[in-house]
Amino acid sequence: MRQERAVRTRRLILDAAASVFDERGYEAATIGEVLARAGVTKGALYFHFPSKRALAEGVLGEQFAGFVLAPRVSKLQELVDMGLALAYRMRCRPVVSASARLSLGQEMGAVFGTWTIRTWLDATERVLREAQEQGELLPQVDVAESAWVFSAAWTGVQVYSHTLSGREDLVERVCALFEHLLPSVAVPAVLGRLVIDPARAAEVALEGERLAAEAGEPAGLDGVGAPA
Repeated sequence: MRQERAVRTRRLILDAAASVFDERGYEAATIGEVLARAGVTKGALYFHFPSKRALAEGVLGEQFAGFVLAPRVSKLQELVDMGLALAYRMRCRPVVSASARLSLGQEMGAVFGTWTIRTWLDATERVLREAQEQGELLPQVDVAESAWVFSAAWTGVQVYSHTLSGREDLVERVCALFEHLLPSVAVPAVLGRLVIDPARAAEVALEGERLAAEAGEPAGLDGVGAPA
């Protein structure tokens, strides 16, 4: 029971920290705000997270956790589902949304480096390379370059949606992104079979969270068929 209580307390603190970081950014956030939202004592917070930096690291660590995407027959569909699921989770899961803001903040790059961006880039390149091996890509496609463009464009869509609509239209904007970029890399026969639909986002995200819960452990972008 003590262990279960500690897990619940840690979860409360992470959720509270995520909401504060997402609203105010890393520099403006304070431990006091996190304590007020979590409803825990300072001692409890410092037992799990000895500093604001440790709190931010905890939130960042959750960005790619708790989600498993089962491998798709079409690897380009897998790429689409990765993006749709992340867009949905950013809108509905504060810790995922906060992780995105932290990983993109200029001050965070100086403090924590660029591992979250690199993780997303590597995952995108991995899936595109698998798509290439299956004959889903046009002959002239440079996988590494395409992964960079897809990842950077996704980030731009996320930032614009966050700024202009509070991410209310994020799923729809991500669908538009794929509809614009995929024709430049996909062979026509594969392109015509891809499902790029806002309604798919919730379905994929909830399926992935269910699979992660059944597995009993969080997954990450570096696992086979396991993006965030």
